[in-house]
Amino acid sequence: MRVVHVVVPEGIDDPARPSGGNTYDRHVCRELTERGWVVHEHAGAVAGIPDGATVMIDGLIAAGAEKALPRVRLVVLLHMPLGDERERAVLAAADAVITTSHWARSEVLAAHGLPADRVHVAEPGVEPAALARGSDGGEALLCVGAVIPGKGHDVLVDALARIDELAWTCTCVGTLERDRAFADRVRHDRVDFVGARVRAALEECYAGADLLVLPSRAESYGMVITEALARGVPVIASDVGGVPEALGNGGILVTPDDVGALADALRAWLTDADLRARLRAAARERRAALQPWSTTTDRIADVLASVAR
Repeated sequence: MRVVHVVVPEGIDDPARPSGGNTYDRHVCRELTERGWVVHEHAGAVAGIPDGATVMIDGLIAAGAEKALPRVRLVVLLHMPLGDERERAVLAAADAVITTSHWARSEVLAAHGLPADRVHVAEPGVEPAALARGSDGGEALLCVGAVIPGKGHDVLVDALARIDELAWTCTCVGTLERDRAFADRVRHDRVDFVGARVRAALEECYAGADLLVLPSRAESYGMVITEALARGVPVIASDVGGVPEALGNGGILVTPDDVGALADALRAWLTDADLRARLRAAARERRAALQPWSTTTDRIADVLASVAR
């Protein structure tokens, strides 16, 4: 019998705090169970995990796990490498590390000097989705992510201000509560900050979008990119971290923190019908190549099985 103890963040299913990491963890736990694994889920705590157990812990809460879990087979699922000493300690004690992009794996190897065969990649999957209906003119812009400095909403708002004479709408989906001062600062009359959305409400946002804009300052992968591409929605995104892996040929990369570059890319999208047609075709091509969550789980299951031997 294959048994794994999975330590996930508290509030993993809280609709007010959706995140890519939580979505990833939930998909993997569900699919492991469907494959016959016995999954014992622990929310934010490691108490009660027996010696000798196979444990997969979300990197968000992994700091100190090497002290709390000294006699287990430890796998760290690292959504975003930080490169600090606390991370170094837990990764050094882990039997295996799983990253969510090849970029993240390279960062971990460079920062911590781990043996290459202990660091693996399991890129996020994506669920099949219907093509977005969008709008007639391509003016419906969508940004998905918590409204915090790292997601670059200030860059987006400043870029949109430079093309204020054009016809566009912009919906920003994501919690406003993690950094209320920042969220208040980036308000704009023409930008609709709607807060967190999940399930049907989030699906409706994607369905009405023509273009996803992700001006992040850091991303290990960028799951919202593949969620948009799964619906045939092209993407303009910052060239950071694992974003190029997620995007493939499905959109345009711009320099992070460059308001002018983002404004130019948005202007080109809104004013050039041929460019819109090419990017839509590219997004649909990328859509066909996206991997399902079963592939992600295959890779994780292989790692878990290897450390459990």
